[in-house]
Amino acid sequence: MDTQLDAITTIFTEFYYWVTIPLMFLIHVGFCMYEVGASRRRNHMHTLMKNSMIIPLVTVTFFFFGWWIYWALPNGPFITGGIEWEAAAANAANSVNMGTNLDDRITGVFWAAFLLFSWTAASIVSGAVIERINSGAFWVLAVVIGSGAWIIDAAWGWHPQGWMVRILGYHDAYASGVIHAIAGGFALGVLLVLGPRLGKFGADGSIRNILPHNPWMVAVGLFIIYTGFWGFYVACNIPLISPEGIGGQITGTTWTATTIYLTPTSLSAITFNFLMSLSGGMMVAFMVSKGDAFWTYSGGLAGIICASAGNDLYHPIQAMLVGCCGAFIAYKMHFWVERTFKIDDAVGAVAVHGYAGFAGLIIAGFLLWGHPSSPYEGFATINPVGQLLGAIIMFGVLGFLPGYLVAKALHAFGLLRIPREIEIMGLDFQDMTLQREAEEEVRHAKHQLV
Repeated sequence: MDTQLDAITTIFTEFYYWVTIPLMFLIHVGFCMYEVGASRRRNHMHTLMKNSMIIPLVTVTFFFFGWWIYWALPNGPFITGGIEWEAAAANAANSVNMGTNLDDRITGVFWAAFLLFSWTAASIVSGAVIERINSGAFWVLAVVIGSGAWIIDAAWGWHPQGWMVRILGYHDAYASGVIHAIAGGFALGVLLVLGPRLGKFGADGSIRNILPHNPWMVAVGLFIIYTGFWGFYVACNIPLISPEGIGGQITGTTWTATTIYLTPTSLSAITFNFLMSLSGGMMVAFMVSKGDAFWTYSGGLAGIICASAGNDLYHPIQAMLVGCCGAFIAYKMHFWVERTFKIDDAVGAVAVHGYAGFAGLIIAGFLLWGHPSSPYEGFATINPVGQLLGAIIMFGVLGFLPGYLVAKALHAFGLLRIPREIEIMGLDFQDMTLQREAEEEVRHAKHQLV
């Protein structure tokens, strides 16, 4: 830090990202409560542990290779350039920046903010597959999306030099597609292979509505996710940057906050548009679901997710209306897909995150048509075709396809789904049986020693 201004900027940026981390941690707390509340009593601890173990597994893999991907692959590679070896090396696990280092105060907190995005992507998938997936299989899937698929799409569509931003004019300021659409698509691919919970569909194709065991816990979990989303939104911004920081191409001459694309924004814009899109989503979900609490609160989340692609640029009334669309699309698509394809999405995760996120990208393409996607010259402007292609890449190419293929591979080895008898008795029964067997082996070993 050469000057006092540099020192203040560095310390402010460090603290800014650090604050987003415990806020985003609340998203994971909310997902755990939400999933346990939605599952039946006999599956509670299995559901909780399945989700909780995302934390160590994705953290370690993201440290070793996930973070490297973001810096290495913004060009595809070989679409707008090759692999960015130099930038990636500075963020590799063996780099001096990836550890205790008083000369670099930003990498650790910036890495952690992205890591919490990884947990979120994996947790979205976790909710969709409760009560029948093998924990080990889910943890493999969590690493694939948390430290692989989603960070590739971040390199392509969220990096300021990402090829999708350059060529397609892709714009997704608060991750309608980069996290939500990809996670929804990934979950759909897994569900197609995994199959429904026992008893979800009758022999005649009729649908049984499996209600949440604890609606209060579901509601509180969703409100905690709302709270954590403030950290999510703030972490998508860069708090303080000078015009010289990106080659003098920021409009004006003063320091400003920017989006992940380095385009000017403000926390004021986030505050208006987050609350208005949440409100629009909740109101429409309440009406279309006829007051169902589960879908009213989920609809608020769908509203935020749908508007997130353009919430840096929307007028608050636009954000509200886009939020209304997101809730309506999520609710209608969930039940249409369930009826038509017999897909058992236990908590509506594919709908709330996937369908709403996909729709939000396309809506942004029309509402923001012609607006610069980047401060850099030569980059494509925001447009409907680019956003549609971006949505297909996020939901389908990097989401659905890897989820389906990895789930197929796990299924081929008999690893994906728990045995039928265990599902009937409850997944907690399996865990307790294994624990009792281990205790019995310990007692037997002690007896032999005596």
